[in-house]
Amino acid sequence: MSRALRRWTFVLVVTGVTVVTASCGIPSATSPTPIVKSNVPYRLLDPPTTTTTIPGSIPAVGVPEVIFLAGPDGHVVAVSREVAIPASLGQIVRALLQGPTATEAASGIQSFLSGDKIQVTTTQSAGVASVNFTADPIHVVGPDQTLAIAQVVYTVTEQPGLSGVTFSIKGKSIEVPTATGAQVPGPVGRIDYPAQAPIP
Repeated sequence: MSRALRRWTFVLVVTGVTVVTASCGIPSATSPTPIVKSNVPYRLLDPPTTTTTIPGSIPAVGVPEVIFLAGPDGHVVAVSREVAIPASLGQIVRALLQGPTATEAASGIQSFLSGDKIQVTTTQSAGVASVNFTADPIHVVGPDQTLAIAQVVYTVTEQPGLSGVTFSIKGKSIEVPTATGAQVPGPVGRIDYPAQAPIP
């Protein structure tokens, strides 16, 4: 092939590539051109809803609620428990029935309530909560029994709007001891257990 023929062949190839590239290029415009909705991918029109989780964060599974256990000095002691949302009063009383943690017990904190298998239902009316147990959660007598009742009273009345408690077992109302030693049908409140009040 002669040098002249090779030169013309090169020119034709370069010209052809330029024409093809120009025909495949991105069209230019002086202003934005709207895209017809039917040409937009579906997932761009209606993207899925996602939840963003911050790396290292722990998702909330409960809220801190205050319950009252028995201190070594005969007074109730406030401690915190994580209670599953929505943290109803029944759930809070059930957390009370679980008793102290190992760390709390090592420091002398205990509970005179027992029965982690006991079910609890509660109702509320005019600032008074009615607490119904499926079995008696108190298995002590004397001052310890009064302290057990004070645990429930202080735990329940820690909730906003509640100032009194009535007790029942299997739907039957029961009398409970107060700090004076009297057995009363209730409702009872913190005012009835001043000797068991938390030490400031």
